[in-house]
Amino acid sequence: MNILLLLKLIGSILLVEGAAMLPALVISLLYGGSDAMAFVWTILILCAVGLPLRLLCKPEQNNLRAKEGFLAVALSWVLLSIFGALPFVFSGMIPNFIDALFEAVSGFTTTGASILTQIEGNPHGVMFWRSFTHWIGGMGVLVLTLALLPQMGGRTSHLVRAESPGPTLSKIAPKMGDTAKILYLVYGVLTLLNWLALLLAGMNPYDAAIHALGTAGTGGFSNYAASVGHFNSVWIEAITTFFMVVFGVNFVLYFKLVTGSWREGLRNEELRWYLGIYVGITLLLTLVILPTSDGGTFLNSLRYASFQAASLMSTTGYATADFNLWPAAAKMLLLLVMFTGSCAGSTAGGMKICRIGMLTKQGIREVRRTFQPRKVQVVRFEGKGVEESVLSQVAVFAFMYILLILLGAMLISLDGVHADFETNITAAITCVSNVGPGFGAVGPMGSFAGYSAYSKLILSFLMLAGRLEIFPLLALFHPAIWRR
Repeated sequence: MNILLLLKLIGSILLVEGAAMLPALVISLLYGGSDAMAFVWTILILCAVGLPLRLLCKPEQNNLRAKEGFLAVALSWVLLSIFGALPFVFSGMIPNFIDALFEAVSGFTTTGASILTQIEGNPHGVMFWRSFTHWIGGMGVLVLTLALLPQMGGRTSHLVRAESPGPTLSKIAPKMGDTAKILYLVYGVLTLLNWLALLLAGMNPYDAAIHALGTAGTGGFSNYAASVGHFNSVWIEAITTFFMVVFGVNFVLYFKLVTGSWREGLRNEELRWYLGIYVGITLLLTLVILPTSDGGTFLNSLRYASFQAASLMSTTGYATADFNLWPAAAKMLLLLVMFTGSCAGSTAGGMKICRIGMLTKQGIREVRRTFQPRKVQVVRFEGKGVEESVLSQVAVFAFMYILLILLGAMLISLDGVHADFETNITAAITCVSNVGPGFGAVGPMGSFAGYSAYSKLILSFLMLAGRLEIFPLLALFHPAIWRR
């Protein structure tokens, strides 16, 4: 194992995290600076650890193998969360480190689950950092590092493959550093457009930044307890709904759109599945909640349904209503989109639409085989035959995904804090899928504060495993990855 290269990469990532805290420090100073020293101390600690690793570790070879790539991704996300929790602790907003770690993990993994019971009145700088972690983690910390430090060298595709969501890796440019720059350019432009649209809808610049960052990263942290519902604005909800759907689309399609390959993008099968499922779920939700107090008229019901369907399908987690009180049929529909998520190559969580599509077609093929056993039947997706090795990987991922949810729910149930099944199972689902709110005590108007430190660590692990698509984090526990 190339230990020196691994340490050098980790040092670079910690320095990038320190630089990422500078906007929050500026925000803190602009609003009075009560939490400014929390960022100063954290940045100094990150520099004290990151600079020696970056400068003193001089590997003989820059050959980053798959094993080191997976290990670098897993360790980096754990360390980013640990150091990212320090501003919460130093500012006094979340004095308990386990609670602060949970909040940081939830931010970086774009989950949006929170232990905070008092949202309003917290320092502006720390609250900005809380939402900015969504933006950093949405596209990927390693992708950001490659964009800023492309001279890392080596086979950096291992890093992006281990961190990027989806069964396959899409490259826009021959070099991964160039691909990372293009992805972050698209990401940044869309975030800026979201921010400007919210400004035009009546938000102040700070609130618009908080909610644009949460939407772009599909994380859902808000600076109001009522989330987006606080504003009670049809325009703000419509803009947020639109951009939640937008950030659930594969970013490669946007690059094709601006480079003239828009026809190829519109023919994308995963995009059609994604939009079709969203429209279908929205219409069903509209009809289900129409008789309820949140429904009323058809248009009002459509307003709530379209927002919550977009929020949970994109795994953003914003809320305009307490869907915890909706009928059982509505909650089952929302639970369904928590599982599916959005497109691969987006900032959203979940299993991803392409996997759902492949599993569906694979299931149909197996049914056909029962009465046509000799016929050669190929599963096709995006107009191409899918290799059997990819189908096998998708099936294994789906099994591990469900197994992780069930084991996580069982482990936190042993805590005994929340005795009801609904709370514990949806807490596990929402953490693995990186959604944020669940049902029961962890619903949109609740929090994860009631869980013990033991359960919060379990849930933090589930969030990291879900964001890294399980295997990079599980690889840490395999003895072979630590062998030279």
